Order: sequence, then structure tokens, then C-alpha cells
Amino acid sequence: MYKTTMKIDGMMCGMCEAHINDAIRKVVPDAQKLKSSHSKGESSFVSETKPDEDMLRKEIEKTGYSVLSVHSDTEDKDSGNGQRIKPDYKNWMPKGMVLGMACGAAVFLLLSIVTLLTPISEPVKKIMIPILFVITMIFIFVTIWMFLMYRAFSYDGNRKMSKQIIEGVASCINIPDGGRGLDVGCGSGALTIACAKKNPNSSWTGIDRWGKEYASFNKKLCESNAKAEGVSSVSFMQGNALKLPFENETFDAVTSNYVYHNIPSNNRQAILLETLRTLKKGGTFAIHDIMSKAKYGEMQSFVEKLKSMGYSEVKLVDTTNGMFMSKWESAWMGLSGSAILIGRK
Repeated sequence: MYKTTMKIDGMMCGMCEAHINDAIRKVVPDAQKLKSSHSKGESSFVSETKPDEDMLRKEIEKTGYSVLSVHSDTEDKDSGNGQRIKPDYKNWMPKGMVLGMACGAAVFLLLSIVTLLTPISEPVKKIMIPILFVITMIFIFVTIWMFLMYRAFSYDGNRKMSKQIIEGVASCINIPDGGRGLDVGCGSGALTIACAKKNPNSSWTGIDRWGKEYASFNKKLCESNAKAEGVSSVSFMQGNALKLPFENETFDAVTSNYVYHNIPSNNRQAILLETLRTLKKGGTFAIHDIMSKAKYGEMQSFVEKLKSMGYSEVKLVDTTNGMFMSKWESAWMGLSGSAILIGRK
């Protein structure tokens, strides 16, 4: 992978940025993470192969802009030569949701002000103002809560809770050399890649339906993150956790993180069994989720059921006692009941 950065003179606005981006795509059709900034006078993108600098200059200068410099760095994670391309695991609290809620708060605040200043009858104001005020405060409260969640989950923040959980779940997986692993609900590929890095002589498959509610998560993102991490022993595919497209006893390890509670179901224990169906005898599993009674039923009874079915070393471990988060964090973040189900088939 190559990251190319260009200094360009003449960009004055967002339209200029669009012109530059179009010119770059004509020369480098596979350009990823393409960004142009008129304030910085700079454009950058990532590509599989090193772009032709002369062609880039000519194509951009056709549009009337001047290319001051072009610099392409190779991604070389181990030696430190060039500029490393960071993986982008996104955030479990999508930025779009946070911004959408903030916009809602701004709209209702504006409506409250307009209503207050509009010459309408006092009885109507007395009804409308309190209603709009309450709605505005709800939007503001939820926006703050979502922002704090976003900051706690961020890989670039101080807390890095997502990273801690992913690495914690991966540490529970052991797989023999040459073995195969499955990550159900792989999202951005973080857990699949972490498991592959911990078990370098294994191969891993990540599967996800990649629904509209998490539109920024997709197969291409997973593959890009694997390349950025230098992991080639992973593959990704679209599928349904309720009916996995694999034969019985296909994998030597299965895992999942915060997935099944999002699936509408009155029997999530059945979803667990569907995942375990694909596990070979002797294989290990580590499945982390909000396994509260309301979402999963009596999980201790399920643990005993697995033992009666021949599973061994089965444990349900509370992860809100400091393992992945504190009790306070799990409470205000809505993650109470988080636990990891581990064992061997």
C-alpha cells in the first residue's frame, strides 16, 4: 500500500477540492481515503500501487491548479520505512448518530427560541414552551451521553475501551497450528484480526450481515484493516448469525463480541447453539455480550446445559468487575450484564 500526499496551489473552496478529487480518480481509480483540503493546500490518498506522479501532475494541472509537490510513502510496518497506514476500526457509537442527535437538539432549541419570540397567544406559549424545553433537554442529555460513549470507545482516545475488550476476548482463544477460526458479527474486522495476530499459524473467517444501522462497517473496510495490520490469514464474508453457512464442526475456535443482543429474538441461547454447532470437538469458544436475564434468560442454566451436552471448562465470566470495564462504566453506558462465555466442546 502507498500513501500519496500532494501540495497543491490554487484550491479556494469545497468545489475546488471536488475538482482535484475527480482528477486524482481519473489517474488512480482505486484511490482510497481520498481527501483534499483547500485550507491546507493538500490532497492525500491511499492506493495499492505507487501512482504515476507525472500523470497526476498533468491531470491536475489540466484543471488549472498547480502541483507543488508529490510524495508517495510505502507502508512498511516492521522496518519503519515510509508512513504506516493506520487501521480504521470505526467506533461502536457511530459518529453519524452522535451528530444526528446533536442536530436534533439544535433544532428543538431553535424552535423553543422562535416560539418564545413569536407573537402568539400566551395560553399557547404556556403549553408549547415547556414541551419544547423538555424535548430539547432530552436531546441534549442523549447527545452528551452518546458523545461520552464515543470518546470511551475510540481507539484514539485515552480510555480505548473497544481495544481493551477486543484484545481481552482474543486472549481467551487458543487454536492449534493450521486451525480455522470463526468470528460471528465481525463488524470492522477488529476481533477477527486480533485473533489471527494472537494465533499466527491459523486462518480466520469473519462473517457479518453489515446492516444499514452500521453503514460504515463493511467487507471492504475489514479487508483494508487486515492489510493495514499486515495480517493475511483472514477472510470476510456476508452472512446471517441465525443460520450460519457452514457445516457442523467446521472450526477449531469460534468467537463473537457484542453481537447477539442486537438481533431481535426471544431465544438468544438458540443463537449461541447455532454458533457452537460449527465448532469442532475439542475446539474453544469465547463469546462476549450483554448476557442479562432480560436478553438471554437464565444463563447459568445454559452453562449447565452445555456441560450436560459434553462441553468442558464452561464458564460465564462477568466482565464488568474490572476485567473489561468497571461496574460504574457498565451502568452509565448501558452495558450491565456484560459477560464472556468460554469453554471447550
